[in-house]
Amino acid sequence: MHQSLSTIIHIPHSSTEIPVDYLPSFLLSPEEIHSELTKMTDHYTDELFGINSPRVAIVRFPVSRLIVDPERFSDDSHEIMAQYGMGAVYTCTSDLKALRVLDDGKRQQLLERYYHSHHRRLNALTDKCLQETGRCLIIDGHSFPSVPLPYELDQVLDRSDICIGTDPFHTPDWLKEFASEIFRQNGFSVALDHPFSGSLVPSDFYLRDKRVASIMVEIRRDLYVNELTGSRLDTFHLTQNVLRDIIMNIIIRAEALK
Repeated sequence: MHQSLSTIIHIPHSSTEIPVDYLPSFLLSPEEIHSELTKMTDHYTDELFGINSPRVAIVRFPVSRLIVDPERFSDDSHEIMAQYGMGAVYTCTSDLKALRVLDDGKRQQLLERYYHSHHRRLNALTDKCLQETGRCLIIDGHSFPSVPLPYELDQVLDRSDICIGTDPFHTPDWLKEFASEIFRQNGFSVALDHPFSGSLVPSDFYLRDKRVASIMVEIRRDLYVNELTGSRLDTFHLTQNVLRDIIMNIIIRAEALK
């Protein structure tokens, strides 16, 4: 029996892939690139948030955010992080040193090859959700370091286990309240929009269609990986199972309210 698509889980930052044809533009040594990947990758979030259900579409960005960041606005004039060299196409590292040199032509090529194609897919899947169920829930899956990196706008050292990111237009009160409460019931400390805020909404629907609900879920990395190496902790699968159960409960609640 066909089950209608209700939810998109977006995984933007789990890849460490840097295509070899783009390596010459980087100003870092191979060791420095490896170090930057370790610091900037949301390690294993594709596994942590990997719900296996015909009602759920998983959309994973295929290359590292050091190549293109699909979570940023493509227009630098609308992107606050662009002033730090970390718009959709980064030119600076996490410690605000030069990452690479790109001309406008190469930047546009990267955006078309990775960014725009990715967002076309998100828009199409969101439309599919709306056609099939009348609503769409987007869960934006991330992780974040236990200690702020130099580029981060929020440098407060006290970081909760879970950060719930919200959007004033696309995150209804029930969604942020239910998500926060279910994480707390499972023993996690939770903060809303701290240290990161917002949640991705595909461009065709952003600030236009309240049937598209979105929430960002970020898990602090030291709960499941060694942050120095990016390798899994012994407790990885336990954390993975708990997180998947929580995400599935959020999906079920969203479907029940339709």
